[in-house]
Order: sequence, then C-alpha cells, then structure tokens
Amino acid sequence: MMTSPATPSIILGANVFGWSINEEQSFAILDAAAEKGLIAIDTADVYSYWGNGNKGGESETIIGKWMKARGNRSRLQIHTKGGAPGAPGALANGNATAKYLEGAVNNSLKRLGIDCIDLYYVHYDDKVTPLDETLGLFQKLLAAGKIKAIGASNYAADRLTTAMETSHSKNLPRFSCLQTLYNLYDRNPFEATLKPVCDRYNLDVFAYFSLAKGFLSGKYRSAGDAKKSAIRGGDATSYLTPRGLKILAALDQVAAAHKATDAQVALAWLAAKPRVRAIASATSLQQVNDLAGAMALKLTPADVAALDAASAE
Repeated sequence: MMTSPATPSIILGANVFGWSINEEQSFAILDAAAEKGLIAIDTADVYSYWGNGNKGGESETIIGKWMKARGNRSRLQIHTKGGAPGAPGALANGNATAKYLEGAVNNSLKRLGIDCIDLYYVHYDDKVTPLDETLGLFQKLLAAGKIKAIGASNYAADRLTTAMETSHSKNLPRFSCLQTLYNLYDRNPFEATLKPVCDRYNLDVFAYFSLAKGFLSGKYRSAGDAKKSAIRGGDATSYLTPRGLKILAALDQVAAAHKATDAQVALAWLAAKPRVRAIASATSLQQVNDLAGAMALKLTPADVAALDAASAE
C-alpha cells in the first residue's frame, strides 16, 4: 500500500471548492498549496451542497479531477468525511450505520478517483447507531485497504469516550483523532470537555474554523468591515466583542514582532498546542501564502502565553 507523507501543521480546507470558488480557481489554489507544502487536504462528501445549484460532492469531485490532471496522488494526504445531514444520499437519521457509511466511503472514493482514503471521519455522531457497528465497519474497510485511518468529527466528550472504550473492550479500530471547533476565540468548547478526552487517549486534534470565520485574520474590526464581505463578513460580527478586540490587539503585537500576519499567528498558536493541527481554507493565492507562512512560523513560549492571556474567558 502507498505510504502517505507526514501530516503538516496546517491542513488545506476544501469546503470552498465549488462554492466560493469554481473549479478553475480551485485548481489554482490546489496547485499553489501543493507547491508550498500544504499537501494534506480536508474535504467531505457534503461539501458544498449549500452552494447555489449544488447537491454535495462538488469538492471531492474537483479534488479528484485535479489529482488526475496533475498525477500527484502519492504526494498528498486526502482526508474526507461522511455522515453529515445534507450529504448525497443522507438519511433523516442513522448516518453512522454500517450500511450508510460503507456506501458513503465507496462514493467518496469514486468522486476522488482514488482507491484509498488516508483519513476518514464520521462527520457527525448520529447518537443512535451502536458504536461497535460503526467501528466494525471501519475494521472491514481498513482490512480492504479502502481507508488508512479513522477519525471522529463533532463528537461530544461522552460519546467520544464511549467510542474509545468500545474500541478497547471489543478489539475494534480506534479513532486516531478528533476534528472539532477550536481557535483563539472559541477555546472553551474544546478545552473544557474534549481536551481531557483527547489527552487521555492521545488523540490528535484537527481544528476547524481555525480563524474564527475570518475574524482572527484581523480583517474585520468593526461592523462596517464585516459588511464589506457578502459571504463571510456577517459570520464575523459575533466576534466583535471587547474580548475579541483584545485578542486582535494581542495578535497585532505578536505579528509585528515576527513580521507576520494576524492569521499566521492565530494558526501558529494552534500549532503550538500539543497534537493540534489547524484546518484553514483559501480562496486567493495570498491566503495560500498566509497558510504557508503559518507553517513556518514558530511562536515563542512568551508569545503563546500572551495570546493565552488575551483570549482567556
């Protein structure tokens, strides 16, 4: 079986492919990202069904076409997910059943045009399917060589704990990581309940909304700034609080010391945390450069402490 390259500290998020940017633009982003070492790509079968006229699967399809055109599959890590509401063929409930997920994996492989997925997540825990059923399917898929590793996405702490204990007690494959909301502003949802579970079971953490919907880039500092972006600006307004502005001030200070951008510092803060990697998307070549710069940026312990203090809740 093909050996995957090591996972970098920044993962390229592909939720924008086929939505914010079209296929040609997505190819340009993927080309630039691969050239700069952003060789791990995070997608899902549900991306990006919310776009006008989309049905889901657009992101995987674009990535598959790009890999075929470039012949570069062996130099990449492909992470994808199944089991989200809105995904192609999704059920009203039971999207973590063996029957549903087996079909989802096979369909993702077809759209991506590959024979093995490097990391496959259950996108959402449906909370009704027995965990040993889901994990038992993954045992079958791992043995068949269709996936290399499995992860949990959007799991609550109690269900994640139960999943890890089920793997141990029933000799089933274990989740290797958790994908969850985590960034310099949104700390508590992860740190209060999920981090202890990840620490206990030595799970890697892949943080989505790593830039707090663009707020941590420093682009949005007022309601007027937010109005300038029709797609993302509105999402950032909830972060325009005294605490949010305090975080931006700390980012500005650290960024100035390193001759970096606020976005690079915010991503580097995540990368400085044990076993944490950041997922971030890009819709322009400048944003790709920002992600590459974040991979190279190493914060000092004093930098991390200052950012921790500014963002404390």
